[in-house]
Amino acid sequence: MLKIDIHTHILPSELPDFRKKFGYGGFVSLEHHKPCCARMMIDGKFFREIQDNCWDPEVRMRECAHHQVGVQVLSTIPVMFSYWAQPQDALDLSMFLNDHIADIVQRYPKRFIGLGTIPLQAPELAIRELERCMKIGLAGVQIGSHINDWNLNEPALFPVFEAAQELGAAIFVHPWDMMGKEKMNKYWLPWLVGMPAETSLAICSMIFGGIFERLPRLRVAFAHGGGSFPATFGRIEHGFRVRPDLVAVDNSESPRKYLKQFWLDSLVHDPVMLDYLVRFMGPERIALGTDYPFPLGELEPGKLIGEMPYSNDIKERLLHGSALEWLGLEKRLFA
Repeated sequence: MLKIDIHTHILPSELPDFRKKFGYGGFVSLEHHKPCCARMMIDGKFFREIQDNCWDPEVRMRECAHHQVGVQVLSTIPVMFSYWAQPQDALDLSMFLNDHIADIVQRYPKRFIGLGTIPLQAPELAIRELERCMKIGLAGVQIGSHINDWNLNEPALFPVFEAAQELGAAIFVHPWDMMGKEKMNKYWLPWLVGMPAETSLAICSMIFGGIFERLPRLRVAFAHGGGSFPATFGRIEHGFRVRPDLVAVDNSESPRKYLKQFWLDSLVHDPVMLDYLVRFMGPERIALGTDYPFPLGELEPGKLIGEMPYSNDIKERLLHGSALEWLGLEKRLFA
């Protein structure tokens, strides 16, 4: 069966000295300190080590062949969003990253699909870059779970979502800059606790903010199986019912109405949870996603889906059908 992995991250092999270019710090740089490895650094401090599968499409394709993954959807590493930066600088950075992904997609159109990044701290610039992303062959954009002090229901962001619907651009929402991280300095808790909460924050903000109500054709997928949202949906729905004065202030429709209006990736690491997602959302709303090439991802892409006691029709939906629907693409493009 064709496998389309909607959640993979990539960087260029070399990054400009953005600190020197823009005149201030906070940007990622790369130190290629040994063959096939590089350190991601921020203002001289170590952030993460990556390997060549994070920048070399040939290495990625070899690893995909080993796991029978036919297509990867490429997006930048969320730390690159740089929503905190000056708007024009963030636009320049976005254009650099987007051109890199578009080039890979152009060279290997049957193996890769691209998502751009946009400077959402400046919605007008974000719309301009979104339009350019679609012109250079990308399928949409990846965005963060919040933009500085804005959640995704922020009125200033609505024109961006409106433009995405009009352009037919897919949106992939990824957690970043995790809430409460200052209280979670041990045990990798920002990634284990903060990330799932961030994704639920994003979903709830879009539901209760009326984004899905006002833009019914908007195609949005959320990372990490929706984070904590599916497991806490009963609480969320109950809160809507018993305290509409606090919850239903911008949208009077039940959150359950929108469960068929967005997608989740399958990255939950647990068969019971995956089966819950399939029952909760329907298989047509769950798409294979692995967080390749990082260790919190599914290390054998598609293995969990393959081991589930589902019919071939459901497995095909999970492995590629839902992804194609979210992306607005046809299977024949990757035959």
